[in-house]
Order: sequence, then structure tokens, then C-alpha cells
Amino acid sequence: MQVADAVAAVLARTSDWGPSGRRTGQYAVDVAADAACLGLLHGSGLAVLSEESGITGDGATGAIVVVDPLDGSTNASRGVPWCATALCLVVDGVPERALVANHGTGERFTAVRGEGARRDGTLVSVSDCTELARAIVGLSGLPTHHYGWAQYRALGAAAPDLCAVAAGVLDGWCDTSTDAHGVWDYLAAQLVVEEAGGVVVDALGRDLVALDPDARRTPVAAATTELLDALLTERRR
Repeated sequence: MQVADAVAAVLARTSDWGPSGRRTGQYAVDVAADAACLGLLHGSGLAVLSEESGITGDGATGAIVVVDPLDGSTNASRGVPWCATALCLVVDGVPERALVANHGTGERFTAVRGEGARRDGTLVSVSDCTELARAIVGLSGLPTHHYGWAQYRALGAAAPDLCAVAAGVLDGWCDTSTDAHGVWDYLAAQLVVEEAGGVVVDALGRDLVALDPDARRTPVAAATTELLDALLTERRR
């Protein structure tokens, strides 16, 4: 929680919403948020895999924290209230604990493996939607065709998008591009969704726990296996 609070403080005081000048697509606020995260996580003796700085710290314990300091930084730069700090503790290759703090809504989603998922301390669960025709689906990227959903939303930040699936706000979520997301974008929220009863897979059948800064994946999530299968079928078209 301290890490999320530290990033919230960065957002509250930032006045530079321009590019960092370090790499394409990185904002100055991304760098400041990353520094706030690393200071606390390294101070706790943890290794870190961050979108902004790669792998740093001592990983001798077999534990590493995957962190996206500010998922949805373009939203943040434009004043769209949908962005988050996402952290996932991975021990010996297994995601164990997760936090997704939505800075736009103030909601904090947490998950512990085997203990369920919570929003602000209250247990959440996915919807019971099995039919694509009645599903509200979140999207990332541009689909090639209408998948046959009831409605869709393109909200612009993978971690809070996926948490909306966990809470039953969305029925599913689909990355319609290919290999556009790093593990920091989805891993914390993946654990939240799974602990809420949903399913998350890579559209190409690969392991989503890809602890390599250069690895990219194509996550698809759904409240039920039936809806997941329908989304994957349409995506393959």
C-alpha cells in the first residue's frame, strides 16, 4: 500500500506531463513514479521487475516484485481518471500476492493466492456471463471485426481493466493486438481475476508469467470458460 501511496503523491504534485526524453512512449511522470516505487521496494530488500527500469535489486531470495508504476500514463497525462499502480509478488515463478491501486477511482484491488480477491477489503467475484452476445467486453487495440458482444469498452489501462472483470463490472477483456503487453501490465490483475473466479490466458497459448523485460504477451480474460472460448474463437478470425 505504501508504494501506491507514494505514486499517488507523485501524481498529486507533478506538473510535467510531457515525454521523458529517454524512450518513445515514456512520460516524465513514469520515471518519477518508478523512482518512488524502487525506493520503497529496494528498501525492503526486494528485487524488482519494472516497466520503466527493468530488473533491479537483489533476487537471491527467489522473490521478485513485478511493478507497473503507472499503468495508463497516457490517460493520466490527459486527465482521464483511469490509471493504476500494479504490483505482483512472484516467488519461485509463482504469483503470490497482488495489488492494483486505481488512482482515478481510489479503488484498491488485492489478491492473495488461495484466499480470494478484494476491492477495498471486500471480497469480489466475476459475473456469471457465458454468452458473448450478452457480454460487456473491455478491449485493448483495434479488433478486425465486431465480435458479437452486447457492448464494448476501450478504457486504456490493462490492470484496472482486468480488475473490472474481477469485480463483475466487465464480463471479459481482450487484447486484440499481438504481443503488446509486458508482464507488468497484467500479472497483478491476472491474479486478482483468477482469485475472483475468472480465467486469464495468453491468446497464443504461452505462459503469462514471463519474467523477462523484453517478453510480450497477448492476454485475454473472461468471467467464465465459455465466454473465454467465445472470445478466443472470434479473435482467431
